[in-house]
Amino acid sequence: MFGDAVARITKLRIDEPDRGRGRGTVAALAAEEVARGWGCRRIEATVPADAAAAFRLATALGYVVRNRGMEKSLGDTPPELPEGSRARPMTEAEFGPWLEKGEEDYARSWIERGVPEAEARAKSERDHATLLPEGLATHGTLISVLEHEGTAVGVLWLALRADSAFVFDVETYAAHRGKGHGRTLMLLAEAQAIVEGRRAIGLNVFAGNTPAERLYASLGYETKLYAMYKPLV
Repeated sequence: MFGDAVARITKLRIDEPDRGRGRGTVAALAAEEVARGWGCRRIEATVPADAAAAFRLATALGYVVRNRGMEKSLGDTPPELPEGSRARPMTEAEFGPWLEKGEEDYARSWIERGVPEAEARAKSERDHATLLPEGLATHGTLISVLEHEGTAVGVLWLALRADSAFVFDVETYAAHRGKGHGRTLMLLAEAQAIVEGRRAIGLNVFAGNTPAERLYASLGYETKLYAMYKPLV
């Protein structure tokens, strides 16, 4: 994900008879020592939202939440957009500036959470190249511009997966925030997913993005996974 400077705990399981004896703490601390021996500067782990004991352990050991994965089950009827709002496909002329800004914003999100700038920018460039190899023509990708009363007010990037859809980016333009367009963009994501035959939709939200967290929760999204990290000193 970030190269050799970052280690990841991919699985930590304590058998039922040995739980409650501090074995999890010992195992996690041992993993940190191994990572330090490798020269890693940071260690990461993902914790399911329903694993309360694992979350308490990670928090006690100094891990903090970086972002969380949220999901929502969808019905069969696409929601309607508010009156005056409509969506259209992004044009090629719009794509270049949007991609450039998206790469910068994504890198900045990681930098603000302690990732060295070079690593953050490399990750942003790599992720966008992987997810959008053919630009707007990338298979399973819908990048839409939301208009309200004829004015462009935001952008939605939705990816179609085998059994679900995933919101990679949703943005209301700065001059049009606070008017409910973020909610409209999310309704658009649900409508597009349902039309394409998906009945579940997911997204990631960075910790501290309180307006987004509140919006997603109000729309019925539930946290399924916490992505956590800890600096190694």
